[in-house]
Amino acid sequence: MSLSFKAFTESFPLAREFRISRGAKTQADVITVLVSDGHYYGWGESVPYARYNESIKSVLAQLEDIKGAFASVCDTEDLLTLLPAGSARNALDAALWDLKAKVKGKSVASLANLYTVQRCYTAQTLSIDTPEGMKNQALEIKNAPLIKIKLDEHQVLERLAAIHEASPQSRLIVDANEGWQVAMLNELLPDMAKLGVALIEQPVPAEADEELAGLNSPVILCADESCHVSADIERLAKYYQAVNIKLDKTGGLTEAIRAYHAAKEHNLQIMIGCMVGSSLAMAPAYGLCADVQFVDLDGPLLVAQDRADGFTFDQGRMIQPEPFLWGLPGQYGQQGLARLWNELPD
Repeated sequence: MSLSFKAFTESFPLAREFRISRGAKTQADVITVLVSDGHYYGWGESVPYARYNESIKSVLAQLEDIKGAFASVCDTEDLLTLLPAGSARNALDAALWDLKAKVKGKSVASLANLYTVQRCYTAQTLSIDTPEGMKNQALEIKNAPLIKIKLDEHQVLERLAAIHEASPQSRLIVDANEGWQVAMLNELLPDMAKLGVALIEQPVPAEADEELAGLNSPVILCADESCHVSADIERLAKYYQAVNIKLDKTGGLTEAIRAYHAAKEHNLQIMIGCMVGSSLAMAPAYGLCADVQFVDLDGPLLVAQDRADGFTFDQGRMIQPEPFLWGLPGQYGQQGLARLWNELPD
């Protein structure tokens, strides 16, 4: 069986400006990949990320460079040597898993020996704003079980206090996106614990991880920008109590499963995270959420208009509807993907 693929870009306007410590964005620019064996079609989505020296242009170039070699690919394992970890490999990996589900007549969860996700609550993300603005964002989501808060180095406790006042029952995740120093973290930790913060993502720059050694934190510290593939886990276990597994970092579900098992082996808590994208980008990661401590797959809630037949959300609960856009057996969506394939240039 010879496989081929086509890649193109799409943009999803966001529901509101999304601001983190490194800057702001108003749309999600994604790479969409279609894979075909000449009869069935699979698709996947990834989000190039500038923090990892990726752009739409560079990822498309990566994909173009391996088109010839891709014809001999038989399974997602083959991609691990064909492409490095990153969003190019993620999009192809997702499309291959989706194709495999169609060809084998089994769900991706079954093919990958993953637990069936019965119930999943995702964090809902607040972007950086004034304390009052972030309080209003928290009020809009009405005591969500889990709230993720983007913060820079300014007004940290003022912002957290405003959010805690608006949503006192919510557990809070703070994401500093490498924006703090260890001295600042040490100073903030006692008050953050009192304000309901359950986990802090990547408080310090990735190259400063070693400075966290021996820190007795009352809040779980989670590696994000430092954690890419399974080989990173053993080192990170010296400094963190949790890792954030994102498929755009691992280069797809195939390597994400390895990272998941490595984290379990090192007694680390696990967060399944995402970049800002549509339900198509979240779908492969969702399969890992049955037995993890934190889920952050609210990308579809951040875009103004999600893809058809994507996830639905009810007060933080993430629900996979039927029909669904990815990873299930059957002919659902095949006509639409075939039509799209024929419209795209070779």
